Amino acid sequence: MPLAGTWRGGFGFSSDTDRSINRNAERATYMQMVVNAEKIKRWREERLWSQEHLAGLAGIGLRTVQRIENGDNASQESVMALAAAFNVDAAALTYDPDAEVAQAALRKTRDGAAGLRLSFWIHAASWVIGMAVFAAISIGEGAAVMLQPALWWTVGLISHGATVAIVEIVKRHERKYPKT
Repeated sequence: MPLAGTWRGGFGFSSDTDRSINRNAERATYMQMVVNAEKIKRWREERLWSQEHLAGLAGIGLRTVQRIENGDNASQESVMALAAAFNVDAAALTYDPDAEVAQAALRKTRDGAAGLRLSFWIHAASWVIGMAVFAAISIGEGAAVMLQPALWWTVGLISHGATVAIVEIVKRHERKYPKT
């Protein structure tokens, strides 16, 4: 009586069923796609479609549309069907979590640099006003009593400007020589 499996060297006996399960698990893992549930729901609502209508257009089940809109992964076939219903490429409905994280980090860095530049310009504007006030005080007193505070404030402004310049130089360098 022949056995229904094959011998796997020193690792034991493997049946045809085990191999079939492993193949199906690999295929399911490969075929699952991370969809942008918010985009799908937004596009559906912008078109004033119900979930039932979208399911009918795409040729998939209503429960599948509900699961996808709730953030569950979708099969490649479901994503392709939804893409056809929306008349877009399937890539428009999916997103790469790593790319999303990289984009968020880039936005955070860009926002931080913009905030730093803004704080410098606020500092510079207050310096101009402060120097006018210091000059008025010095003229009123008849002596340069506000010279020392004006000097230190100027040093602070120059330091702030140097910080902004360094950040801008680093950003330019990173654009020219991106990390791999």
